[in-house]
Parts: sequence; structure tokens; C-alpha cells
Amino acid sequence: MADNNEMKAIRANARATATARYIRMSPYKVRRVLDQIRGRSYREALIILEFMPYKACEPVLKVLRSAVANAEHNAGLDPTKLIVSTAFADGGPSLKRFRPRAQGRAYQIRKPTCHITVAVAEAE
Repeated sequence: MADNNEMKAIRANARATATARYIRMSPYKVRRVLDQIRGRSYREALIILEFMPYKACEPVLKVLRSAVANAEHNAGLDPTKLIVSTAFADGGPSLKRFRPRAQGRAYQIRKPTCHITVAVAEAE
């Protein structure tokens, strides 16, 4: 069994992450939401995401809640002391669809996807 000092050392650099993959949304649109919550406390981030008017807030909120649940369950961290340490959206594969155009031509439409990753850590 680890003593109290060892547990503090483990918690000091404890980080919990959560990832949502293949979200049907442009990473550009998701990044503008993630920029607002990066570096904020969990409570602040929740309030911001609840009241922002963007559609990207819903998947970001789910990923944030999942990251906090991971921190609580796996690392034993207190949710009230957590901050959003890193948050980013990478591009996923684009769905390629075709739209009929004049004179029998086809026009390609790309429907982008993204991978959202949020990491939370204990505030110092």
C-alpha cells in the first residue's frame, strides 16, 4: 500500500483524458468552442458550454464530462479542483458525397469529421 506522500506525488501529475472520434462536424467549428474553455476550471467550462449558442458545444460537453468522470474514477481526483489542461480537435476522414449538377455532371461534396480530445488535471 502506498503511503500518503506517494499518493500526493501520483495525483500531482495525474491527468485524465477523453476522446470522441468521428464527430460529424468540421474541426474548425469545434476549435472555436475549445478555445473558450481551455485553461478554465471544470465549473466555468460547464457554464460556458451550457450557454454558448454553437452546435459544437454538445459533443464538447459530453467529452468534458467523460474526462472528469475518468479523472474521478481512475485517478481519484476531486472534480471541483479540476481544470481543462488541454483541449484540441483533429481532423478525421471526410465523407465524400456527390450532388447532381447541370448537363449530367456530378459535383463532389465533402462532409468533414473530427476527433475531439479533452484532458483535465488538478489545479496547482
